[in-house]
Amino acid sequence: MIRRKFLSDVGKYSFSGFLSGSSLFHFHKYLYKDVVIGHGSHRYKVDLNWGALDALRYPVNDCHEMVQDSKGRIVLLTNHTNNNVIIYNRKGQLEEVWGTNFPGAHGLSLNVENGKDFLYIADNQRHEVIKTSISGKIIKLFPAPLDSMYYHRSEQYIPTETAIAKNGDVYVADGYGLQHIIHYNEKGELLNIFGGKGEEEKHFDNAHGICIDSRDGKDTLLITDRMQNKLKRFSMEGEYLLSYDFPGAYICRPVIHNNHVFLATIWSGDGSSNTGFVSILNENNQMISAPGGSKPIYINDQLQKMHQALKIFRHPHDVCVDDDENLYVAQWNSGKSYPIKLNRI
Repeated sequence: MIRRKFLSDVGKYSFSGFLSGSSLFHFHKYLYKDVVIGHGSHRYKVDLNWGALDALRYPVNDCHEMVQDSKGRIVLLTNHTNNNVIIYNRKGQLEEVWGTNFPGAHGLSLNVENGKDFLYIADNQRHEVIKTSISGKIIKLFPAPLDSMYYHRSEQYIPTETAIAKNGDVYVADGYGLQHIIHYNEKGELLNIFGGKGEEEKHFDNAHGICIDSRDGKDTLLITDRMQNKLKRFSMEGEYLLSYDFPGAYICRPVIHNNHVFLATIWSGDGSSNTGFVSILNENNQMISAPGGSKPIYINDQLQKMHQALKIFRHPHDVCVDDDENLYVAQWNSGKSYPIKLNRI
């Protein structure tokens, strides 16, 4: 009874000013040390120590996204211009840092081209996508499509994510701008624009994340509509196909690993701030586990409304899956905290 009341009090106060800054971080390290979260086949032990650095030398602001490179290193993107990119080994030890000119660093995609790793950074303050080498050399810019009928000023274009096709085509989700999906070829030439804000299923309210789904042998686009709690499927030519509903889950970009889809869920329930969890979908795109969230329950093939179950996460913004299926969770607006690792059990 005492422990139950203690945990209840933590839920009330830990993010409302009762604890803050480093004291909150150390309190969470104590409270959630080795706790196991998740459901069914996908359960994880929480590690709050992974990746913590000297915040004076290597500060972070929002930890927006993470990818794993071809060497197995974990690459973190933050919008702190002391070091926009922080590269760790899988033990959480610092390998290198670079980048001081990406103030709106938001989306991070990795693509292997002719055996070399390249990063695509969606910067919502520069209003462009920047392609770089893995060491930070700028290779190409994908600016606002001002030669289209949709965009008249660069400020209308606020990209949040990219996906790169096998032929080098680049798809950009304008998730904080006019809600279009912009399709370029690898040279940066505009090929197509679709989506946009509207009421039909082919439209978006927040086209936050995008990836290419090849699980059934045919490439299609999976695009999140965060404010609608939906994942929408489109053809590579931009034709709307169908939607998947996840009530109570404000999902960020989809990350595909083997036959599963992983999504950081930045808010939950009624969209309250300081909440969130990780959503995991099976090969049929049904939620089967929600680390940090309530157990997914389907009634008549409809997912029941999800909510945060434990106050472990605060605005999770992206999830990276390593070769051993451990998860690394980057968080937005979380008190400048470093990522959280979830060890698969």
